[in-house]
Amino acid sequence: MGIRSLLSKPLAKWVVNDQKKWALNPGKFQSNLFRKLIKSGSKTQFGRDHQFDEIQNHTDFTQRVPIRDYEELKPYINEILKGKKDVLWPGIPAYLAKTSGTTSGVKYIPITKDSIPNHINSARNALLSYVNETGNSTFLDKKLIFLSGSPTLTYTSGIPTGRLSGIVNHLVPAYLKSNQLPSYPTNCLEDWEQKVDQIVLETENQDLSLISGIPPWVQMYFDKLVSRKGKSIKDIFPNFSLFVYGGVSFDPYQRKLYETIGKTIDSIETYPASEGFIAYQDSQASKGLLLLSNSGIFFEFIAASDFFKEPRKRLTLEEVEIGVNYAVILNSNAGLWGYAIGDTVKFLSTYPHRIIVTGRIKHFISAFGEHVIGEEIEKAMTLTCLKFPETELIEYTVAPQVNPTSGLPLHEWYISFAQRPHDLSAFKKELNLNMQQLNSYYDDLVSGAVLDPLQVVTLKADAFIEYMKSIGKLGGQNKVPRLSNDRKMVDALHPFKEK
Repeated sequence: MGIRSLLSKPLAKWVVNDQKKWALNPGKFQSNLFRKLIKSGSKTQFGRDHQFDEIQNHTDFTQRVPIRDYEELKPYINEILKGKKDVLWPGIPAYLAKTSGTTSGVKYIPITKDSIPNHINSARNALLSYVNETGNSTFLDKKLIFLSGSPTLTYTSGIPTGRLSGIVNHLVPAYLKSNQLPSYPTNCLEDWEQKVDQIVLETENQDLSLISGIPPWVQMYFDKLVSRKGKSIKDIFPNFSLFVYGGVSFDPYQRKLYETIGKTIDSIETYPASEGFIAYQDSQASKGLLLLSNSGIFFEFIAASDFFKEPRKRLTLEEVEIGVNYAVILNSNAGLWGYAIGDTVKFLSTYPHRIIVTGRIKHFISAFGEHVIGEEIEKAMTLTCLKFPETELIEYTVAPQVNPTSGLPLHEWYISFAQRPHDLSAFKKELNLNMQQLNSYYDDLVSGAVLDPLQVVTLKADAFIEYMKSIGKLGGQNKVPRLSNDRKMVDALHPFKEK
């Protein structure tokens, strides 16, 4: 047993014991954090503009600080970009995380000295929770691969600026640097396909134990390895035992990924974002992600069904209910106030509060009043694939067809299969049945002959890779949108239809 593995176990025990304190009593820790955030925020331009010195409780806060998305917070961000201090948080940000928004173009999210532990310690604690529960720590002594964006940073008014994954790369603890892959020069490559090819060359003869990345891009890396070496991943990396992922549901990719690996391995789901590390899977035995109630973020939640209505009731963590779809609102020591991150979640349990990510508040299909969300799309596909176990998915997305050439309007599922179901027609019927069972509005529309049952459009294997490449979002932390209320994406996929 190596020194990293040996030292990780007492640290893991301490982290989990501390974790239990705030997980079982999150209201106390959230209240303490709220007071600290308001006290620090009162020293800023934002705090002065919103009378933070008069805020005594959450009700006072909601009366003074409206819900904002990035576009609405942008005037304050622009002041930071000009080099102004004490705008959203005391001082200037330590970094600016640069990310692309769907409506705002490039977004600059502040990461402050105070918020860095949220990003770094949360990722560490996810691994240590696993170590404490399973006793497996030897993976820390071997090579760890992080498939991420480039760590190359630029400067904006003197503030280091780059992708979140690149910023985090600079903050990886020294004790992990020596066994981290790929090399820094390779990690800096911007062309994703060239980068993956180089990672294959650098890692094919290494003793890999852990890989972290978004499932479809990890699959791309594995496919290139298998093609080059002519054997399964478990034979290339006999000690590979842990997969860490985030950003998308693992279910659609799990079967193909495990088949490529050649065995089932443990996995840890995380929920990081440029705006903050929100939750992680703290147990292999419990479904869902533990919400981090003591990590610099004071959470608010708005029922997704009420998000676009006024007034919007803003709930604290102690007021949420199991099974309700909520939009997540952040208030943090990065200087985000009443910030709508755009994600939706459901609570699977309280005390401890565990969540699943259900989608994006603006990502839904409601062309006909059905309001289908990402969680329903993914669950319908997962249930259908269980009925057709030979099926292997590469990627898929869904959009409404309002004006079909014949018949009634319908939903179209654009799917790339690694292996098609034996009976595509039966697969389609099962998929439609699952959607009807999961969404009563969709069921009413299909049963009432307002919509035709869904149709499946099969795409070539490389369809989504080529699409993401065409919009400059191949690889890294980029994700394929699972659904949309318009046809912009699926129209771009038309050239990749199977004949």
